[in-house]
Formats: sequence, structure tokens, C-alpha cells
Amino acid sequence: METIEKVLEQTLTDEAVGNNNEIVLYNDDVNTFDHVIETLIRVCRHTGEQAEQCAILVHYKGKCTVKTGSFEELKPQCTQLLEAGLSAEIV
Repeated sequence: METIEKVLEQTLTDEAVGNNNEIVLYNDDVNTFDHVIETLIRVCRHTGEQAEQCAILVHYKGKCTVKTGSFEELKPQCTQLLEAGLSAEIV
């Protein structure tokens, strides 16, 4: 029984650690608010309000976490953000 509990605890820990990645979007002087908002809606599946709030935070704070999850899930989304001309990275 104790071994099963340890395996379950380790599995839950591994899953939690695996979801600690974030896509951070950075401010730039090139992209418009509309482009950033539309891209976040399309790529990250944000609502309009959520995308607008992220765009405002990026503009005034310099960066904003726009998505969290596993690295495997975030990698294609970050790539799409970069291809759209936005500055982003997975941390």
C-alpha cells in the first residue's frame, strides 16, 4: 500500500511540475494593440476581454504571462506568436 501511495504522489508531483511553464509576451514598438489582441485570441484562445487585458499589461508593464501549461502544449503556440511578429518566450 505504501509503494502505491508513493507512486501516486510522484505522478501527481510530476504532473504539477510539468504544467509550470508559461508563455511570456513582451512589449515592442512594432505591433498594434489590435494585432496583439487578434493574435492572442487566435493562438492562445483568449476571450476578447482577456486578450485586451494582456495587451494593456504588456504595454504598461513590459511583459505578461499569456498562457500556462506543459512545454509540449505551449511550444507550438509560442512558435505561432513569434511567426506573427510578437516577442514571446517559454519560461
